[in-house]
Amino acid sequence: MREPAGQMSPSTYETARLVSLAPWLTGHDERVRYLLRNQRLDGGWGPPEGYALVPTLSATEALLAVLSRSPGDMLVDAVDRGLMWLRSWLATTRPIPDTPAIDLIVPALTNAINEHVTCSDMPRGLVHWQAGPRLPLPPGMDDKRLDVVRGIIAAGAPVPDKLLHALEVVGDIAQDAVGVQPLPPGVIGASPAATAAWLGAAGEADGHGWVRAYLESVIQRHDGLAPCATPLGVFERAWVVGSLARAGIAVPAVSGLVDSLTADLTSAGTPAGPGLPPDADTTSVTLYALARLGVPTDPSSLWGFETDAGFCTWPGEDGFSVTTNAHVLDALSQHAATQSDAAPRYRSAARRLVGALQACQLPDGSWQDRWHASPYYATVCCTLALADAAPSAAAESLARAVHWVVATQQHDGSWGRWNGSLEETAYAMQILAVAGRELPAAGSALSRGLSYLDRASAIQQEGPALWHDKDLYHPTKIVRAAVLAAQHLATEIPLRAKVNDDLWTCPT
Repeated sequence: MREPAGQMSPSTYETARLVSLAPWLTGHDERVRYLLRNQRLDGGWGPPEGYALVPTLSATEALLAVLSRSPGDMLVDAVDRGLMWLRSWLATTRPIPDTPAIDLIVPALTNAINEHVTCSDMPRGLVHWQAGPRLPLPPGMDDKRLDVVRGIIAAGAPVPDKLLHALEVVGDIAQDAVGVQPLPPGVIGASPAATAAWLGAAGEADGHGWVRAYLESVIQRHDGLAPCATPLGVFERAWVVGSLARAGIAVPAVSGLVDSLTADLTSAGTPAGPGLPPDADTTSVTLYALARLGVPTDPSSLWGFETDAGFCTWPGEDGFSVTTNAHVLDALSQHAATQSDAAPRYRSAARRLVGALQACQLPDGSWQDRWHASPYYATVCCTLALADAAPSAAAESLARAVHWVVATQQHDGSWGRWNGSLEETAYAMQILAVAGRELPAAGSALSRGLSYLDRASAIQQEGPALWHDKDLYHPTKIVRAAVLAAQHLATEIPLRAKVNDDLWTCPT
C-alpha cells in the first residue's frame, strides 16, 4: 500500500525506447550506460531463446539513435555486435514468443534500424552495414497491422486502449496524437515508452507538463530506468492477496486495500492499471481476492469475456489463455461456494472451464500459457483452480501435474525452465502441497524444495524475468508472495476445504 504503483523490474525494451525517444529525460546518459553494461557476450540483450529478439532490436535501435546525435567508439562496437546477432538470429527459422504487440514492435524496430544503416553519415566502424542486405522480418510476420495502426493515429481517430500500451511503435506521429489522451496520474497506456512518444522529441507537449512530470517521477522511482508497465497497483495487490490468502496466510481487509481493489471495478471488469483495457485475468483475480478478504463481489462483469471456448483475456484476443481461464474458474467457483443463491449459470460455466483446462493439459502433465515464460506458472494456476473447484473430477489431471513436477526437480531442489529460480520453485511446491501430499515422492520433493527456498531466499533478491509484456518482467512483490505461500504450505500444512465439490451435484 505504501507503493501504490506496484514494483516491477526494469525493462531493457522500455528503457531503450526512452533512450531513443526521450534524450531530454533526466538520466539519459545512465540509461545508455545501462544498455552497454547489459549487452550479452553474443551481442544480444535479454533472456534466452526468442525472448531476446525484442530487447535486442530495441537496444540496437536506441544506440543507433544515440550515434546519430553523438558518435562514440563504445557505441559503435555495441551496435555492430547487436546487428550481427540480429542478422544471425533472423537468418534462421526459430519460434517467436507470443508476447504483447510483438507483431507491431518487431516490424517498427526493424524498419527503424534499416533506416539508420542507410544514412550517409554512419560512423566508419559501421559503414560495412550500408552495402549489406537489410534486416528481414521473421518468417510469417509483416508490417500490415503496423500500417493500419499508423493510419488510425494519423487520421486522429480514437485509439483502442490495448493499442495505447505500444503507442511508441508509430514513431513521430504519436506526438500529441489527437485520438490519444493521457490519464491520471499522467500516463499513456500504462507505458513509459508510449508516454514519451506522445510527448515527442522535445518532451514539451503544450499544456501537458503534468505528463512529463509524471514520467520523470517514474524514472526517479526506478533509478533512471523504466519498467514495461506502470502503475499496476490493482494487478499487484490482487495477485498478492490471492496468493497469501489461498495458502492460509491471514490478510486483513483494511479499507484502503479493499477500496483500491474496487475503485476501477465496473460492469466491464477492471484493468491492471490506468490506460489499459479491462481484462478477464485482472478482473477474475481481483474478484477472487475480494472474496478471500470477506468482500464477495458480483462477478457478472466476467460474462463480457465469455466465448465459445471459455473466456478471453479481452474481446478480440488472438489465442486462448489457460491461466486467464484458471483465474476465472477461481472467481466463479469461489462465488458459487460462498453464495447460496449463486445463479446456475456460474456453476455451469465453472464445470465447462474444468473441462476446458483438462483438455489443454499437455501429455507430460504440465500446462503452458501466453502470459508467462515458465510452464510452472501455468501449471500452478490450473492445478490450484482444479483442486479447489473439482478435486474428484480432476483427480487424474492433478496427479499427472504432480508427477511432472516431481520428474522435473533439479539436483539442488529447485525447479525452473532455464535455471532453478525462487519463483518457479514456489509454484512447483504449491502444486505438490495442494495436489501431491499422498504421494511419497512428492513429500520428498517438497522437502528438498523447501530447503532450496530457505537457502536461496537469504541470498537471492531478484529472480529471472518470466512474465510476458513487451519483453519479460519480474513483478517483485507478486513473486515474493508466491514464495511466502509455498513456504507456509510446506510447513504449516493447513487443511484445505474442497470448496466446490458440489459443482458436480447441483443442477445445471
